Amino acid sequence: MNIDTPAIVCALRTHAEHGAVVRLMTPKDGLQAAYVRGARGRRMRPVLVPGNLVQARLRSRTEEQLAHAEVELEHSRAPLITEPLPAAAIDWVTALTAAALPEGQPYPRLYDALDALLALIEAAPSALGWASLLVRYELLLLAELGFGLDLETCAVTGSNDGLVAVSPRSGRAVSAAEAEPYAGKLLILPRFVREGGPASWEDIRDGLVLSGHFLSRDILTGRVSGLGEARSRLVGRILRAGGI
Repeated sequence: MNIDTPAIVCALRTHAEHGAVVRLMTPKDGLQAAYVRGARGRRMRPVLVPGNLVQARLRSRTEEQLAHAEVELEHSRAPLITEPLPAAAIDWVTALTAAALPEGQPYPRLYDALDALLALIEAAPSALGWASLLVRYELLLLAELGFGLDLETCAVTGSNDGLVAVSPRSGRAVSAAEAEPYAGKLLILPRFVREGGPASWEDIRDGLVLSGHFLSRDILTGRVSGLGEARSRLVGRILRAGGI
């Protein structure tokens, strides 16, 4: 392996006395794990903060060997550590990325979406400015891993008009007329999920419920089940910020 790439720091696990294994999300090579010498030292600690953008040089003699990496800071989001809601959002989305993705497989759309989401969390004055993109990132991650929702047409009629709900079992959209007899049993489909655009706090709440249902069912299982608690805490903070 010989990779020189921009990357987003997603996770850090101490290894040996002074080093750490770092998981980096890259635009062309997907999630990469590498050992960083001196990662716990004064110089490197501020660099290897989840959410930071870095330039990484990864080297290994064989594909099976853990790579060694040299990492230089390109852009720091460490100042957001003192802001509870943005910090919790960055911790969640980077931890989800590091835990859910297989290593070494390219996910360029996810890299671009993660980069955009982190930038918006940093720039927006409140969670109302970035929470809808968080929902869309979670749904994109599901889709990239083969668990995408079918939100193009109604599961019953095949029409693409008036889609307002999603079946919690099939992940398929349902139109208003077909959803009415099943009120309370279907998940609400906010308009911004399909069409983009602005979202209200109520829309964001419904979007978080939607993506959270399928994340819990399909991703946050087994060894990563503990991440569900971190997401629940984040969702609670977002909803309190919106007065919901």
